[in-house]
Amino acid sequence: METSIVKSILSPGRRRAALAMLLACGTALGTFGSAAHAQSYPTRAIKLVIPYAVGGSTDQTGRLIALHLSQKLGQPVVVENRAGAGGSIGHELVAKSPADGHTLLFSAAGPLTVTPHTYAKLAYDPLKAFETITLVATQPLLLVVNPSLKVSSVAELVREANARSKKLSYGSFGNGSAAHLAGELFKTLTKVDMIHVPYKGSGPALVDLVSGQIDLMFDVFSTAAPLAKDGKLRPIAITSAERSPQFPNVPTMEQAGVAGFDAGTWFGVLAPAGTPRAIVEQLSKAMNSVLEEKSVRETLSTQGAIVRGGTPEQFQTFFLSEYDRWGRLVKAAGVTAD
Repeated sequence: METSIVKSILSPGRRRAALAMLLACGTALGTFGSAAHAQSYPTRAIKLVIPYAVGGSTDQTGRLIALHLSQKLGQPVVVENRAGAGGSIGHELVAKSPADGHTLLFSAAGPLTVTPHTYAKLAYDPLKAFETITLVATQPLLLVVNPSLKVSSVAELVREANARSKKLSYGSFGNGSAAHLAGELFKTLTKVDMIHVPYKGSGPALVDLVSGQIDLMFDVFSTAAPLAKDGKLRPIAITSAERSPQFPNVPTMEQAGVAGFDAGTWFGVLAPAGTPRAIVEQLSKAMNSVLEEKSVRETLSTQGAIVRGGTPEQFQTFFLSEYDRWGRLVKAAGVTAD
């Protein structure tokens, strides 16, 4: 409000200039306040929730990210595993946490893009409960079988499945996970019938696969590749568009004769909905810096992952596309929760 003193001292033109300056100062102070808020973050240790069991691929990748993110933010990033219900337990925990950037989610594709279509009701809405931070990486799956199963190709696997009176069993790292959907897609496209056995993470599933309790599995490279290289599992196909340098003799699913097969998983960092924009941007910047580190890129590459990165908006666009795509596949395959 113009005071009488201002009116008496300044001409109309100078009064307008003075008011414009005051408004500019106010805007600058507001911007400064937002920046100061971001600079004060984080004020304590950050909890990174991983919705799968210790030892699985998501756990391994999440712990790698936590270590390097801690160095970027100057505060400990402590991993907390909350496995169960296809990853929904960990997601619910983060969704209901304070939106202050001190509780984050390291998610794989399944709980965000598949589980919502297989459960009649969830305690969180994946489209509204989270702020996307950074897409970390995409990762194809490796189809591996127990060596006691006398098959060395997809064609032989299909023949074996059709010839058996007892159905083959395939494991996954959770009901509604990418591994589960890959198995269901395989059943649909090859017209074979198999029994799905869900586990709380890749680790427990691989233990049973190696011991012969289950017959096969679509799994991520970080956990399946070491066992395949040691001869404890036999790789027969990969779900990426191109062959892997780690297994140059292993064909893609397309090359193996399964046309239209497109499956895999991805990893990303998210925060509770309502997290201040300044904190979201700070976290995204820190995450992209982590993903530019040579050691991180090399480690992810050895796991068969393709490093991504990018803005929160790019991650959001990708997430929505994946949500719709997997939703159509779930409906077509008739996948439901336990």
